[in-house]
Amino acid sequence: MADAAQLLSPAMRLGVPAAALGFMALEYAAARLLRHDSHDWRESAASLGVAAGQNLLRAAQAGLLALPLEIAWRHRLFDIPGGGWLSWLGVFLGVELLYYWQHRASHRIRWFWATHSVHHSSTRMNLTAAIRLGWTGGFSGHGLFMLPLALLGFHPLMILAALGLNLLYQFFIHTELAPRLGPLEWVLNTPAHHRVHHASNPACLDRNFGGVLIVFDRLFGTFAEAPRGEALHYGLAGRPASLNPLRIALGEWLAMGRDAWRARGWRARWRALFGTP
Repeated sequence: MADAAQLLSPAMRLGVPAAALGFMALEYAAARLLRHDSHDWRESAASLGVAAGQNLLRAAQAGLLALPLEIAWRHRLFDIPGGGWLSWLGVFLGVELLYYWQHRASHRIRWFWATHSVHHSSTRMNLTAAIRLGWTGGFSGHGLFMLPLALLGFHPLMILAALGLNLLYQFFIHTELAPRLGPLEWVLNTPAHHRVHHASNPACLDRNFGGVLIVFDRLFGTFAEAPRGEALHYGLAGRPASLNPLRIALGEWLAMGRDAWRARGWRARWRALFGTP
């Protein structure tokens, strides 16, 4: 696990961000041609600032996920081979299921929401919003939801690869320009479904938590279509938007800490930290 980062060549580490910036530029150009008001350059700049900070801190927090996965795998219940397609299908479905519950918990437990709220703070739905990610995911324990897969016997590198592909897919569904995808809407988490997830309309809150698939939302009752005859609005409900990357990344942590400090009694402090946002 210590050598996992070495699997990515310098060209790849530079190529992925360069490709992402290229797709953002293409989306912006298409939006201008279509006269679609999907971008605010100040908000996009703030998203790039948040992404820069997140990338700087990600390496420092990598061990907070890698080490627990390694320990869990060393105490695995089964030896699951890593070369067969059934193993990769299993880890893909396992990551999808656990990502669903991790994502759902990130909306229902304030400790996790303090990190995840960063991703929902953009008032525009475009590819720059996709890279607006919290700085404290490793610290707050988001990755620990994947431990059951390592305990079952999936190698940590398989889990990280499947999770990486999950997040890569999600980059492309942060857009208002993509049309509906017909029958695929029943199975995949599509741009139409993810727009609902990001919307702050009351009917859209805490819906469509899937990564690549939408089937777990349909199974567990959290699926929703966009409300008919109602424009979607984005951003944090009841919270003014900010263009300051530091305030975007740390604002909910400061608010949560303030509420916990002012709370009277341990039960009130617990609710301030781990109650609903």
